[in-house]
Amino acid sequence: MLLPFSAAAEPSIPQVILLGMGTVFAGIAAIIVICLLISLISRVNKGKEVKKEETAEPEQISGELAAVIGAAVAEELGTDVSAIRIVSIKKVKG
Repeated sequence: MLLPFSAAAEPSIPQVILLGMGTVFAGIAAIIVICLLISLISRVNKGKEVKKEETAEPEQISGELAAVIGAAVAEELGTDVSAIRIVSIKKVKG
């Protein structure tokens, strides 16, 4: 009984080239599919997070915190605290 690929037979050069190129292209195709799936999943999750944030009420910043922020800004600008006017303070996500 002879097998098509016996241990003693060496593969031909075209077989090696086709197997190598096929492996590379299959790997690239798998990477593309994985990236597309991750992109779709992140878009769905991002949409859910935005909806939650829109319904949340904004937090109130205390007067003490506003004073500390004003003092820090005045110090950085090199001016007196009375020379600056804070119009609004928004919390930055980070």
